[in-house]
Amino acid sequence: MINRRNLVGAGVLGLGGAAAAFANPSTTPLAGTPAITRNRRKLNMVTTWPKGLPGLGEAAERVARRIMAETDGVIEVKVFAAGELVPAFECFDAVANGSADMYHGAEYYWTAKSSAYPFFTAVPFGMTAQEIMGWIDFGGGQELWDELSGQFGVKAFQAANSGHQMGGWFRKEINSLDDLVGLKMRIPGQGGDVLRALGGSSIAIPGGEIYQSLQTGSIDATEWVGPWNDYYLGFYREAPYYYGPGFHEPGSSLACGINRRVWDSFSPGEQAVVKAACESVNHTSLGEFTYQNSVHLDMLVNEHGVQLRSFPPEVVTAMAEAAWDVRAASGKDGIEKRIYDSFEKSLKLMRGWSTISDGAYYAARDANK
Repeated sequence: MINRRNLVGAGVLGLGGAAAAFANPSTTPLAGTPAITRNRRKLNMVTTWPKGLPGLGEAAERVARRIMAETDGVIEVKVFAAGELVPAFECFDAVANGSADMYHGAEYYWTAKSSAYPFFTAVPFGMTAQEIMGWIDFGGGQELWDELSGQFGVKAFQAANSGHQMGGWFRKEINSLDDLVGLKMRIPGQGGDVLRALGGSSIAIPGGEIYQSLQTGSIDATEWVGPWNDYYLGFYREAPYYYGPGFHEPGSSLACGINRRVWDSFSPGEQAVVKAACESVNHTSLGEFTYQNSVHLDMLVNEHGVQLRSFPPEVVTAMAEAAWDVRAASGKDGIEKRIYDSFEKSLKLMRGWSTISDGAYYAARDANK
């Protein structure tokens, strides 16, 4: 862990460097006042999450709080929920063009910028939470991410992980592939591409607009995250069938993106603080989601009568077959192909270990409960 004594030595408390350029001349104290006061700066973080949302929304707040705490308030980060400063799906552009300093969101929302962005959140039948952390941190993923986002003037880090997500909420049961034909579902990223390949229709809707869309019948089904977040958005009141497993997001990594000019203006110590804050929240969130999903699944089933369902085998098989094609189509050339190749190589490598470790352990534990 980085402590304040180390940060002082590294210059994070504003002893010269680029941070001074951001001080407001009209409010800069006289010479001789502490550097903490002299170089204080305020940054805005926009998010793709509804206001007050547990888990995802709290992750963004945690990143902000930890940056402020570890810099003794030299860097103050104010967090804005989706729609407060910019709409949810405009967060990336706001940070890229400098109208906001940071964002917290899901990288697959930026697929229009590059077909490779979903690989840094989740892709159908892709990596689990532990696997995507392994790839990004140790398998070359971060370097490729830096190259991709650098094209748009953004520096991004993992800054939360929801773990394995559920397959979604449905108004009607899914008994065969025919039930997917014509289905209107809120599902972003490559999961939406898979649904379209099977005859359904995918619609991108920010989290804060999903419930009303279900209520009015604009959509027939939705995925969001898992029992914890889904409970607070109340989907169970409109769609009683809760399906799993979530083929589309087996371990969703969320990101904190920073305007590149802002990132470059930080001292090395400040950069270390921001990176450490993101890493800390990334690991904290995975444990929190694992526990809270368990608590809220029990509440949904036993207090609200939610009907748990599993996708029929033929549906899962068809989803898997479509997923391979969708993933491959997103990495045909350039940086997209290099990201795809790196992801697939690491997935193949880690899948072998995951199967004989976690997979075998879960099967043995359940068989002997």
